[in-house]
Amino acid sequence: MPRLCVCGCCGPLRPRYKRLVDNIFPEDPKDGLVKSDMEKLTFYAVSAPEKLDRIGAYLAERLSRDVVRHRYGYVVIAMEALDQLLMACHSQSIKPFVESFLHMVAKLLESREPDLQVLGTNSFVKFANIEEDTPSYHRRYDFFVSQFSAMCHSTHEDPETRNRIRVAGIKGLQGVVRKTVNDELQAIIWEPQHMDKLIPSMLFNMQDNEDFERTGEENPASLAESCFRELLGRAAYGNMNNAVHPVLVHLDNHRLWDPNDFAVSCFRIIMYSIQAQHSHHVIQQVLSHLDTHSKNTPRVRAGIVQVLLETVAIAAKGSIGPTVLEVFNTLLKHLRMSVDFELGDGSRRNSASSLSSTRTKESEERIVQNAIIQTIGFFGGNLPDYQRAEVMMFVMGKVPVYGTPCHTLDTVKIGHQGTKRIQAMLLSSLIMVTSGFKCKTICAGLPMAFLEPLCSISLMEDSELRLLVLEILHNIIDRHDNRAKLRGIRIIPNVAALKIKREKISKQDVVFMKKHGQQLYRHIYLGCKEEDNVQKNFELLFTALALITIELANEEVVIDLIRLSIALQDMALANEENMPMFIRCGIMALVAAYLNFLSQMIANPPFCQHVSKVIEMRNLDAPHLLPEHVFREKCVLPDNLDRDDVGLYFQTADLAEALSVPGYNVERLAVPYIPQVTGKHYSVPSKPLKY
Repeated sequence: MPRLCVCGCCGPLRPRYKRLVDNIFPEDPKDGLVKSDMEKLTFYAVSAPEKLDRIGAYLAERLSRDVVRHRYGYVVIAMEALDQLLMACHSQSIKPFVESFLHMVAKLLESREPDLQVLGTNSFVKFANIEEDTPSYHRRYDFFVSQFSAMCHSTHEDPETRNRIRVAGIKGLQGVVRKTVNDELQAIIWEPQHMDKLIPSMLFNMQDNEDFERTGEENPASLAESCFRELLGRAAYGNMNNAVHPVLVHLDNHRLWDPNDFAVSCFRIIMYSIQAQHSHHVIQQVLSHLDTHSKNTPRVRAGIVQVLLETVAIAAKGSIGPTVLEVFNTLLKHLRMSVDFELGDGSRRNSASSLSSTRTKESEERIVQNAIIQTIGFFGGNLPDYQRAEVMMFVMGKVPVYGTPCHTLDTVKIGHQGTKRIQAMLLSSLIMVTSGFKCKTICAGLPMAFLEPLCSISLMEDSELRLLVLEILHNIIDRHDNRAKLRGIRIIPNVAALKIKREKISKQDVVFMKKHGQQLYRHIYLGCKEEDNVQKNFELLFTALALITIELANEEVVIDLIRLSIALQDMALANEENMPMFIRCGIMALVAAYLNFLSQMIANPPFCQHVSKVIEMRNLDAPHLLPEHVFREKCVLPDNLDRDDVGLYFQTADLAEALSVPGYNVERLAVPYIPQVTGKHYSVPSKPLKY
């Protein structure tokens, strides 16, 4: 009979862990978790960790039942209990309990109730911040990546609710990242199928920044950016490509290259978040993407190039890696393609019906070309000097030069106009690359392989190209930043007031001028007599002569420069090539301005006296032979130059007499300068020229 009584009383036989779990739930869920009973349950779980899996399974069972019955108050209590148990228990036995916990979180995330989704997310975030004693070999977070990503794209009709769901989704993804990214066993999180969900979800919220009033974790955009930065900061060497590729795809899918403000912002974040040694991976990705879009619209290509400029600008401050020439090679290829798109299709260009659209495309292609030039110039200008010299050679090797085989750029399809355009753009990029370049010796900045094609271009019948060549020469020769002081062409009354910086010419520079000085003189001599010269050409020619004097002139070079000046004066007087009067007077003004500068630089009083006397005579009788007058808009030019009025011209004999001091070989002044490509420094004609 007693046995029957025992069998009939089932209540006392319920397992203790179930009774402890049941006791934490009050009769009215509004009363919240029963804290005293929760303490008992926690103590029991800590004391008997082998029971944790059963406690978790039972809590999961109750939670699932309450979710189905919409008893959300008890759901909240169950999750609070799970959170407390997770925080309190760190033993080996917690693994099975975690599985039950994640199962319950998944149940909440699958619910269509925003409150339950947020509740599940908050619990997952708390779990993500727990450092487990041992790694999990089998746990996967695929479901959570998918679910949290879906929440990030919530389109709930209520803005407040939509914001809450998106914030929860971002926090959930951040939790997944923190839980898995440092665990070698969870490297699967970096695989494309997960990155293709994680990255776009963050970018979507960064892009959709409608609520400017919210700040911090309540603003989906700022929270997504924070998570994005954290993810990139944790990316290892082998994961960079998988992290960057979804960004490019997102920008493609949402057409964010034009305008490209968001794209630029994204890559700034990327470059500042990743480890510096990984920068070249990002640059390579953008370069490859540019190749992929080689036939896209000009504005899209320009947008990608501008993003590349941003990445290069940031990378140039740190580690660029092995991609230097690859960057330039790709950019030059796209520059050539852009010119081809603009000028290649002659039949379409000549069609009157498509004239308007052609002009529009031309202007858009110019945007692409300018963006490429800026990128080339900025990248090259921020490289160390040893790499910059290599880039200068590389770019110069791409410039098409008439009479020489072009290395890589096929200019047949684009014709003369396209070739000129490429020449001008490449030279413009060289100006940017050489800006601020400080070579220790001039032969390092102007090696023969660079100087010869540069001087060849300077002889072309195009004023714009000659100006670009002169500016490149200025950048390389001017190693003490004197060019700004020499701006413009004028008779400088007091050169000492300019405070010119200079050093004693080195032996290496002396050797350079002995070997290659004739090329520089020839470049200046032939450049002076071009009929399309304007004031700017003469200004830059004057600056070139002045910089050579400052940086490269010893006594021998000074004699050569005087011979060159006298030869220019004689060329303008003889006018054997029927030059326009403006060109002849411009040459005279150039010679006057330069000899005035030279006389003060060498500080030779008799030399200065002769130069000043000629300038004074010109002021009185021939102001059109001075730069202050000839380059004015309404300067009246004579019909011819009076060769018999010797007082208006610099005399070789007087200059030679002034330089009859130790150090100057004045006998060479009697030998007129004749431009030559190679050979000796001067040639002896049959009859010396006399004035």
